Amino acid sequence: MELPTSKYNETFLSRDELERLLRERNVDALAVNKVLDAYDMAESVHEFQKRLDGTPYFWHPSRVAKIMLIELNQLDTNILCAALLHDTLEDSHVLTPEILDLNFGSYTSYLVQKLTKDIKAEGPMKEWVEKEYIEKLLAASEDARMLKLADRLDTYRCLEFNVKKNPIKYIMQTTEHYFPLAQGSHNPRLKYLIKELQKEQNKFLG
Repeated sequence: MELPTSKYNETFLSRDELERLLRERNVDALAVNKVLDAYDMAESVHEFQKRLDGTPYFWHPSRVAKIMLIELNQLDTNILCAALLHDTLEDSHVLTPEILDLNFGSYTSYLVQKLTKDIKAEGPMKEWVEKEYIEKLLAASEDARMLKLADRLDTYRCLEFNVKKNPIKYIMQTTEHYFPLAQGSHNPRLKYLIKELQKEQNKFLG
């Protein structure tokens, strides 16, 4: 008898699995501990948050880290830390770029800052914030753009579970504003993410 498989939005990367995956890939012990510290910090920041589908918010950044690690074979621990922490500055009242710098290094802090947006903006200000955010990402490192596309990909994979109030609008915004993050790049990881995003949106739109 086959066990029922979990819906994608109900999956997450556990701390034990993360540690196992890193050690299997011969990541240095100190670097493993750094990524696990990022896991713990992100889990703490998002502890009481839920997504619209009712799942714990932290499952989202954990899956983004899993995409980076398993699908993209990304072993740079600064990038993996940023994957886990990418929404923490938006969602914490006490966390600062300086704290991230102190605990995880300047590049992790840089990446998280580039992925941070003013999520409280409303009305015309919201459109301006979105435009400024895209411009910031276009000028950021390929690593930052890769993380953002992985972030969108995980949400794409959750659209069928009502994780967004207006999934069609989310898809259109992604196509118009976020696909250009990979434009002109020869980075195979960015190309992979665009291909997966297109596959998911075609699956959703039919």
